Amino acid sequence: MTMYARVTSPLGELLLVGERPAGAAGAVGSSGVALVSLSLPGQKGGSQVQDGWFHEPEAFAGIAAQLAAYFDGRLTRFDIAYADGAGTEFQRRVWKALDSIPYGETVSYGRVAEQVGSAGPGVRAVGTAIGRNPLLIVRPCHRVIGADGALRGYAGGVERKKMLLGLEGAPMAGR
Repeated sequence: MTMYARVTSPLGELLLVGERPAGAAGAVGSSGVALVSLSLPGQKGGSQVQDGWFHEPEAFAGIAAQLAAYFDGRLTRFDIAYADGAGTEFQRRVWKALDSIPYGETVSYGRVAEQVGSAGPGVRAVGTAIGRNPLLIVRPCHRVIGADGALRGYAGGVERKKMLLGLEGAPMAGR
């Protein structure tokens, strides 16, 4: 069963999409839902509500509370269950590397490529995988920057990337 909720944030209204397995009585994550995507308004490739999805804001209460705490500076690491099956095997390796980037720190695309065994020409593929991250904010692709410290693309827009990094006190060029 696919469900969704909208949550207000300093970045605009977020669209949360999740799944509760058939017959599950609410024990997938702390909120009983596995997060499929978190999209920002106007996001390139972001989710859109589909026919047959259920508006279930209460199922996302735990996730919404974590997001609010993050934006208030009280949370530095999310504890959210993600839905399985999204992305290719390579994308999942890249996304796992994103999950390991600590709050308030940044790494280069090249460093992520090294982590996943795809250095050199593979940096472009890593950038593409990062750009397809369906879980903005909670899977911290905003913490990946250019080798020169400059901000590069972000599906939610470079200004939002800058805002998130500023919230975390992360180093970036041109601050």
